[in-house]
Amino acid sequence: MAVSTTADTSRSLVSLYEISKILTSSPTLDGALRAVLNLLSSYLQMRHGVVAITGEDGELHVVASAALGKGAASLPREAAERILAGQMPFVTENVDDDPLLADYVRAPGMLDDEKISFIGVPIKTIAKPFGVLAIDRIWSDQTEVNFGDDVRFLTMVANLIAQTVKLHDKMAAAQLQPVNGCGRKVLPLPRPTTKLTYSVDKVIGTSQAMQEVFAQIHLVAPTRSTVLLRGESGTGKELIAKAVHNLSPRKPRAFVKVNCAALPDTLLESELFGHEKGSFTGATGERKGRFELADGGTLFLDEIGDVSPAFQAKLLRVLQEREFERVGGTRTIKVDVRLVCATNRNLEEAVAKGEFRADLYYRINVVPVFIPSLRERREDIPLLAEHFLRAFNAENERKLTFADHAVNVLTSCSFPGNVRELENFVYRAATMTRGEVISDIDLACQSGGCQAAVMIPLPHVDAAVADDADLGDGDAALAGGDGLGLDDLSDLDALSPRERLIRVMEKAGWVQAKAGRLLGMTPRQVGYALRKHNIEIKRL
Repeated sequence: MAVSTTADTSRSLVSLYEISKILTSSPTLDGALRAVLNLLSSYLQMRHGVVAITGEDGELHVVASAALGKGAASLPREAAERILAGQMPFVTENVDDDPLLADYVRAPGMLDDEKISFIGVPIKTIAKPFGVLAIDRIWSDQTEVNFGDDVRFLTMVANLIAQTVKLHDKMAAAQLQPVNGCGRKVLPLPRPTTKLTYSVDKVIGTSQAMQEVFAQIHLVAPTRSTVLLRGESGTGKELIAKAVHNLSPRKPRAFVKVNCAALPDTLLESELFGHEKGSFTGATGERKGRFELADGGTLFLDEIGDVSPAFQAKLLRVLQEREFERVGGTRTIKVDVRLVCATNRNLEEAVAKGEFRADLYYRINVVPVFIPSLRERREDIPLLAEHFLRAFNAENERKLTFADHAVNVLTSCSFPGNVRELENFVYRAATMTRGEVISDIDLACQSGGCQAAVMIPLPHVDAAVADDADLGDGDAALAGGDGLGLDDLSDLDALSPRERLIRVMEKAGWVQAKAGRLLGMTPRQVGYALRKHNIEIKRL
């Protein structure tokens, strides 16, 4: 049997990351499950894959399947019943040794040393199982196989599937929906159009990217599921967390927030769990922690990726058991708390490096929601800028407005600090404007004072993004003339992205950092673009 390696762990996390994205963004439940099986066929080299769910008639029905090569994917009834009854995984390394499975997955044309294995795991939340995820595959003695790792991985996938099915059922219960083959209601995930379809209190966003976030929030908020907000700093994760609370049945109760990166372990423990009188120097009285204060409501743990490994173990127990003791106390306190976490870190990479506990990652990464950066939702910039300007006017008793060309300049900026930086940018421009109209010459980026031009932040890159990943926003910058300082390259708009990049690199003396400043891109994005367009770097 093979031994798990760091590379195996990293690949597992990347696969879970991709599966979570599929389950939260696919238009239909059936489509999402088929896509998950297709991904598993690559990761686990499976031959057949099946997801079966108990329908409204009480019977187990196959709702999604994948079969590589000939033969349909099905599920042996006896094995499925054993998995559901025992609520445990069912593993057979060689189906020839199990009469329940021999006829089910027998494959013609197999070599003498080849065997077929079967792995089935229950699909469940905290109650009894209501479904089965099963795969089979061909392997030989020369194949490196670790069935224990496979069972653990499939169990985590089944947990993600269970949460997704329950989310669909919650929403379908309130409205009549089409049904699939097992009689179970199929709820299409909301897919926003270009016009405003969803709204979230105190969050501005009519762009497609934000409408998808709003749709997910409306879907997950009524449930008890833990939510993990992913995205760069300054994208508004706290506002989204508050929206999850306000759209949930817990709205009448407390919304409590904690910045995990702002406190050392000793203070963070007291802050979250509370302390008893005399438990440490300065503890002059009993104090409730944030978990107690959030009982019946929502607890928002911001920057959870920055919690130290030592404290992660303490936090894991509370998240699993929903019980704890105050610092210096012995009485066990139970709480009913809905958890929303947020991070701008690449948790998958942190787990692979041993910096973040894998079991804590799985506990908080139940429903991931990815908040787009401002450069990925440029169409929202005018609305946001107007909102911040109205706030400035109200605070300072002024009546400033934006000139059209000033808004165009704002829309073209990269804003590495995202919405937070845009707010500061608008306040600075409004403060320094002498008249009643903010024009482009009043903007810092037009007068050499833009910090984004000298700060080169590394973009947020998830573990699933390989070195040859698509440039995304970079191509938009190349094609649209979004950068800074290109006054003497005014003809670039007529060029293709490749030609434009060559011209700008020539102007920058083939220095990627300088070209990035001209284009409003990071050096890393410029490097992606050069490789994508097969441009050889000249050494001057």
